[in-house]
Amino acid sequence: MTHNPNNQGPKIALFEPDIPQNTAAIIRTCACLGAKLEIIEPCGFLLNDKRFKRVVMDYMDEKSINFYKSSEEFFKSKKNQRIILMTTKASTSYINFDFYENDTILFGRESAGVPESVHKSIKDKLKIPMKNNKRSLNIASSVAIILAECLKQNNLI
Repeated sequence: MTHNPNNQGPKIALFEPDIPQNTAAIIRTCACLGAKLEIIEPCGFLLNDKRFKRVVMDYMDEKSINFYKSSEEFFKSKKNQRIILMTTKASTSYINFDFYENDTILFGRESAGVPESVHKSIKDKLKIPMKNNKRSLNIASSVAIILAECLKQNNLI
């Protein structure tokens, strides 16, 4: 684990990501907007995957990413911090939520979200409202929307 609890600013956490191109795009977004990225392992791919490398380009700096070997390790490190779960199952829209500067915003696996036990353990759950009852946005798009809102609300951009 490479966790630095003194890091200020929002953190994007990915729960067991399984699509390399999405994770690479999120790394680029976090690098460009100044957010810390946290990855809860296991990942469904290797960091040397050619699909991953093609998208991440030169934005990958493993020192700027916190890797957690398990969800237990992640949640233990966040004991006194606010975690917000982004989920299509939430009833509250991110538009009606006050983000704090040091929030950790958790996104589930592209293929399965987060386990029910994780879902139940998190108080703050938000969704991105969509038209015409569409199922979900791409996770990289969702991260960009939520991160931009958090940064805007906290005057960090």
